[in-house]
Amino acid sequence: MTTLNTFSFWLLFCSLLSASSIIAKVQHHNFVIQETPVKRLCKTRNAITVNGMFPGPTLEVNDGDTLEVKVHNRARYNITIHWHGVRQMRTGWADGPEFVTQCPIRPGKSYTYRFTIQGQEGTLWWHAHSSWLRATVYGALIIHPAPGSSFPFPKPDRQTALVLGEWWNANPVNVINQATRTGAAPNVSDAYTINGQPGDLYNCSTKGTVVVPVNSGETSLLRVINAALNQPLFFTVANHKLTVVGADASYLKPFTTKVLMLGPGQTTDVLLTANQPPKRYYIAARAYQSAQNAPFDNTTTTAILQYKKTTKTSPPIMPPLPAFNHTKTVTSFSRKFKSLRNVVVPKTIDENLFFTIGLGLDKCPKNFPKSRCQGLNGTRFTASMNNVSFVLPSNFSLLQAHSNGIPGVFTTDFPAKPPVKFDYTGNNISRGLFQPVKGTKLYKLKYGTRVQIVLQDTNIVTSENHPIHLHGYDFYIVGEGFGNFNPKKDTSKFNLVDPPLRNTVAVPVNGWAVIRFVADNPGVWLMHCHLDVHIKWGLGMAFLVENGVGELETLEAAPHDLPAC
Repeated sequence: MTTLNTFSFWLLFCSLLSASSIIAKVQHHNFVIQETPVKRLCKTRNAITVNGMFPGPTLEVNDGDTLEVKVHNRARYNITIHWHGVRQMRTGWADGPEFVTQCPIRPGKSYTYRFTIQGQEGTLWWHAHSSWLRATVYGALIIHPAPGSSFPFPKPDRQTALVLGEWWNANPVNVINQATRTGAAPNVSDAYTINGQPGDLYNCSTKGTVVVPVNSGETSLLRVINAALNQPLFFTVANHKLTVVGADASYLKPFTTKVLMLGPGQTTDVLLTANQPPKRYYIAARAYQSAQNAPFDNTTTTAILQYKKTTKTSPPIMPPLPAFNHTKTVTSFSRKFKSLRNVVVPKTIDENLFFTIGLGLDKCPKNFPKSRCQGLNGTRFTASMNNVSFVLPSNFSLLQAHSNGIPGVFTTDFPAKPPVKFDYTGNNISRGLFQPVKGTKLYKLKYGTRVQIVLQDTNIVTSENHPIHLHGYDFYIVGEGFGNFNPKKDTSKFNLVDPPLRNTVAVPVNGWAVIRFVADNPGVWLMHCHLDVHIKWGLGMAFLVENGVGELETLEAAPHDLPAC
């Protein structure tokens, strides 16, 4: 090779190396889990936080970047962190749900989550996946387009993450532990929050109210995340229209609305143009409550959209919000969701599954005092899918048991359909169906299987809008409706052209939703209701997706620092 050719070769090599390093970066972060005094609603209590921040730090990455987040547990509780909506291709060990993909990080220990963002853009988030710690341990995960790429809409002038949450004056871990002891529903929250602050309508909260600054004529990208533990939420901005452009890190055909509804776990990206008189406008969120006769937090959290040069003395304008139980608004909103472009939806289905979801009542065990059976009519609340109330193991994680061939931790006989067919949304459901069986049952899928799941709400105890989240996957929502799913009538109405791609589906109250995906990510993947009280009661299951052929279709080996069980 001549000197000139050698020089050209090295120049090309270095330029390619430089380009690849620009395109894909490895980000290193440290999360210190610790107790931090936090004052809200006139009271100070020690809250579990990341790096002393509530909410925790916002992570910003580009599509293609790798994240390495070392979590140091300096709190008194076991903890794990889940990267909600990240596909985790072959990196199931980094997914995070306690006793599903890992055993918890014990106090004084640490663990590094390593994963790469692949083919995702938009807004996701991260949160604790142990007990009720995600009440304060959460933050935004913003995925920008890869270098050289851009948004499929004009670049906004500014971007703001608005994370909706719930606040308890009591320690949330004590709240759920008390409910577990008594068998009753847990106490409802004392406030909702936007970026950790309740806002002007609560006591002792005005000073901390979040202010979102805008200049007249600017367009802002608002990244809205529902991190509330147990409550779907309506969201609106006074006198401003919201143009929805994405959800769950997937782009949508833009549509305009005045109100959003997000179930816990869901994210929605909206464009807002500051085209109103330069004043102060409330950003507001409050409950969508679909379960009849169930107690809920009926308060309203606010932030302020503030135009430049506006005086703080002028009171903000308050927007109207839908009635708490206004399902019509939710239906109208959700039916506008369509993928930005036509997509390839599985047409031929290999596994056609039908999962009932809902609540239940366990009879009071004979050895329990009445104080431990404070559910309806002296029972204990429970929940299930297909009449199986999911029980997490406590000695091994499901993924470790699967990978290491450890027997006796789980079975693979989760039913493909409910054991009894009944009028799922009717009012005269047999009391014999109120008590599910308990079990750690998984459903096995071969690599590459094309899956359809009908998620059917039931009226056992009460019907409710359930946000169902599938770990390790996005899925297409091809249909939804009310009443009992009828395959003969409803299948013909499926959207197989441009259905939305989500990781969490809000199954309509007294209704159904149908999702489709290809099982192309080996591992053990939890599917559960993202109302945390319901997963505690057993409203979940897990898929065991087998390895395919070759390295790229095989789960990576467990990391050396995986927490010991």
